[in-house]
Amino acid sequence: MEEDSSFLSSRVNLDIGGKKYTTTVDTLIQRDPNSMLAAMFSGRYAVPRDPDTGVVFIDRDGKNFRHVLNWLRDGVIPSLNESEYEQLLREAEYYQLMGMVELIKANLCRKKDENDSEAELTRADIVKCIQSEKVRFRGLNLSGLDLSKLDLSYVDFSFSCIRGTFLSRAYLQCAKFRDVDAEGSIFHNAILRETGETSSRKCFGRCEFTGAKLRGALLAGANLQSANMQDACLIDCSFCGADLRSAHLQAADLTGANFEGANLEGANFKGAKVTGANFRGANLQRAYLRQVDLREAQMDGAKLIGANTMGAIR
Repeated sequence: MEEDSSFLSSRVNLDIGGKKYTTTVDTLIQRDPNSMLAAMFSGRYAVPRDPDTGVVFIDRDGKNFRHVLNWLRDGVIPSLNESEYEQLLREAEYYQLMGMVELIKANLCRKKDENDSEAELTRADIVKCIQSEKVRFRGLNLSGLDLSKLDLSYVDFSFSCIRGTFLSRAYLQCAKFRDVDAEGSIFHNAILRETGETSSRKCFGRCEFTGAKLRGALLAGANLQSANMQDACLIDCSFCGADLRSAHLQAADLTGANFEGANLEGANFKGAKVTGANFRGANLQRAYLRQVDLREAQMDGAKLIGANTMGAIR
């Protein structure tokens, strides 16, 4: 499409669900250049405007857009109750503001009644423990902890509760999350690949998520190459832009999961449930999709060259 030169002006008038807002192109673009709003107002596309007023209409919640706009301006979100955070989360996900999604989910999980009990260890305790060669946190409650950027490779979290735990940009090669309860946890840009090198060790196994409960977890941009996620509950998970090459997703529940732009080359979906899953623009080359029901999955722009789709329902 031809560039819309009118979007190059600094001022933008918006009508969000009937509420009027005025902002600038820079505000809409700079905080998150990969968001839907940044794409709309980049000048690359002709966005419909009211012919008389020049206002751009977006049919979303106008009340919550003020929080979206404040996030774009300042990078902060307000203190809200649980139901308000859930409403704002839907808006942030719609506009594809992943940094905002990450903060909302963290705050929301801390407010859930299920997570009222305090974690059994602190971040400082974890840091001390991971100095040893073999670390096991099996069956512990680590909910809500900030474990981001730590080298947690080889650590065994099996059967633990890590709801709402921050693991962004953590090194998790060869870590074990078997049957873990990680609902709403944040794995954004975490390193979970099968082989690689951490800051102090090398590992040659693969990350283990068999039977894990990851409903609503954020794994956008995570490196999950060859990860074992068989029988896992991945309902409503975000895998946008994640590396899932050769991942084992057999019998996993992927209902409503978002794989937009993810690399799923060679991934195994045998027996997986993909109702409502979003595979727009995903790389599914050589993926095993035999007899998978794809009727309610969004497949626009997905690459399926060499994929085994024999018997798949489309």
